[in-house]
Amino acid sequence: MSDTISFEDFTKVDLRVGTIIEVNDFPEARNPAYQLTIDFGDLGIKKSSAQITTLYTKDDLLNRQIVAVVNFPNKQIAKFMSECLVLGAVNGKDVILLNPETKVKNGSTVS
Repeated sequence: MSDTISFEDFTKVDLRVGTIIEVNDFPEARNPAYQLTIDFGDLGIKKSSAQITTLYTKDDLLNRQIVAVVNFPNKQIAKFMSECLVLGAVNGKDVILLNPETKVKNGSTVS
């Protein structure tokens, strides 16, 4: 288990629901990945790189809602700027995306 954090620390993490509106291959990535464009409603459009190619095709991901951390600093990955962190459960080498059970408004908070 990781270090214990306070509830105040947790409240600093901005978790939001967004819908993937564009998926592209990312051949420059060290490990197989996609470049995702995600609509977070009032928060706007953000981009992310995700190593989720083993379980998901581009067609599987398009219009899918996901959960992401939207208040991390941007991170340069090869020539791509990742603006949020898409969340998933790690199962061996596979990542299973976290998503709401039913469709919700883009930008909805996760608590």
